[in-house]
Amino acid sequence: MTARFDAIGMVAADMAATLAFYRLLGLDIPADADTAPHVEASLPGGLRLLWDSEETVRSFAPDFAPPDGHGRIGLAFRCDGPADVDATYAMLTDAGYKGALAPWDAAWGQRYAQVQDPDGNGVDLFAPLG
Repeated sequence: MTARFDAIGMVAADMAATLAFYRLLGLDIPADADTAPHVEASLPGGLRLLWDSEETVRSFAPDFAPPDGHGRIGLAFRCDGPADVDATYAMLTDAGYKGALAPWDAAWGQRYAQVQDPDGNGVDLFAPLG
């Protein structure tokens, strides 16, 4: 038997706020999912991104406590080009999300930026420079 990587799971303190953030990044998440205890979004290539509310996790793991601080997980979204990194960063920060690293040209040949989702997870935005 071989295990296959299938999904990335995250715990959301505020499901509606978390899903609103990821909708702005283009994920197809139904509006009625905002009050669901568990939500899944299919990603290109078949991978899935999953969210469970803190309350849902506590229902089957009563001793659950979310990690303190930020950076529970890091995700990266590839943008269409360097200008799209800047535009996506501006769109998210203009919507009130925290910009962690303003767009810059990284030494490894990418335009790069980072914002934080409502739970403090780092979300990198990147595109090849050339």
